Amino acid sequence: MTTAFVWALLLLWACLVVPYQTSYDEREGPDPSHHQMDRKGYHQNTRLREVRECQRCCDPGDETPHQFSSQQYLKYQIVPQINITLLKGEKGDTGERGPYGKTGRAGQMGPPGPNGIKGSKGSMGLPGETCKSYYAAFSVARKKGLHSNDYYQTLVFDTELVNLYGHFNMFTGKFYCYVPGIYYFSLNVHTWNQKETYLHVMHNEREVVILYTQPSDRSIMQSQSLMLELERNDQVWVRLFKGERENAIFSDEFDTYIIFNGHLIKPKNEL
Repeated sequence: MTTAFVWALLLLWACLVVPYQTSYDEREGPDPSHHQMDRKGYHQNTRLREVRECQRCCDPGDETPHQFSSQQYLKYQIVPQINITLLKGEKGDTGERGPYGKTGRAGQMGPPGPNGIKGSKGSMGLPGETCKSYYAAFSVARKKGLHSNDYYQTLVFDTELVNLYGHFNMFTGKFYCYVPGIYYFSLNVHTWNQKETYLHVMHNEREVVILYTQPSDRSIMQSQSLMLELERNDQVWVRLFKGERENAIFSDEFDTYIIFNGHLIKPKNEL
């Protein structure tokens, strides 16, 4: 399309540069009457002839006026136009990357974007640890007297005064540690007339302290206390010692004489 338009412009321009052609009346000899005209008529005829002889470059004519006859006009030659885009070569390789420019100033913070789509619900996590109690306390009693025999006998209690979280087992007569830490224990008993009183406070299977009273004509109240550092699942309990003499503790259904107490002073994780 562009090439056809260029060719049309070139052809129009060629028409505009054609040399002027005017008709020129050639006479073989001079006109005799020409010399007879006066000067005034001569000038008028000259003007009329010049006006008559003025023609456009496009008008047909036989001869070139004498004032242009000495010049030689060359014909217009059409120069072909070359479309440079047709001579475009292949794309070259990418050049090396130039150095980075200086860092510009930080722009202002833009407005917050819209909220995203709510994600799907995650899977259920693993169950957590069981709730740990940081308190432990008990106070139990016995309303019946007890006599020993030829074997060790666990002192079992029949009255529950305080048993926080059930850490003291009333059937076995033992305190089970579920909260490791420092504990305080105390044991109170009533002796029997003419009988020996011989008991141990046990930590697991080890005798820790002894409560002892020799036989006497009168009965008295006797006590023992201690502190123990317990680990989880440790046991604290009381047993009657077997011996050659009769071992007994006194109590009745009306009054409470035998009491075993214990409570946590400080848990292990706070030590």
